[in-house]
Amino acid sequence: MKKIAISQSNYIPWKGYFDMINMVDEFILYDDVQYTRRDWRNRNKIKTQHGLKWLSIPVEAKGKYFQKINETKISDKEWGARHWSILQQNYAHTKYFTRYKEIFEELYLNSNEEYLSKINYKFIMAINKLLGITTKIRDSGEFNLADGQTERLLTICKDSNADIYLSGPAAKEYFDEDLAQKEGIKVEWMDYSGYREYHQCFEPFEHAVSILDLLFNEGHNAHKFMKSFTKQ
Repeated sequence: MKKIAISQSNYIPWKGYFDMINMVDEFILYDDVQYTRRDWRNRNKIKTQHGLKWLSIPVEAKGKYFQKINETKISDKEWGARHWSILQQNYAHTKYFTRYKEIFEELYLNSNEEYLSKINYKFIMAINKLLGITTKIRDSGEFNLADGQTERLLTICKDSNADIYLSGPAAKEYFDEDLAQKEGIKVEWMDYSGYREYHQCFEPFEHAVSILDLLFNEGHNAHKFMKSFTKQ
């Protein structure tokens, strides 16, 4: 039984995003859809001594309300240096920061990518490698998508020969399960509850932060605080 998940690319996503990747045979980056502002596509949160802080990649979006995610361009090439400086300020004293410093320093300081999707892809692939996730990553641009929200997703499911579609819970608002059933696709919903707390440098504990927080604090033990690894 082949299981896939389909999701927009996010910038340095939280642990739940990587759990979803690790729970399927193929993960399709769904960036052939409209870019949404003030969302996870170009930003995420980290922990600091002053509370939660957003790290946002500046993009060209003003007046471009119908641009696709994979058409969204970076508007300031210095974003990487700024983000890396902030990460060093807040995580340099964590137990595993030095272990991953060279990897992320390279990603942040030597990226010449012009498009947001490509930046997100590079970070996702690098983090997958660190976590030991070997799921095949594909792009929605490989598929001839049908019209309609559910229909587009089912096109990908059928063209990738999937039997099971794992979806985030937010899609329950629009996804037509009856249509999926007619197409012979079983739908499973991701459950993000029940995560264990781990050591964070600053209180109070917060689950909804970038996976970088977990990696810098727990290193090779990060998988112990994720759900997909404990079930394998």
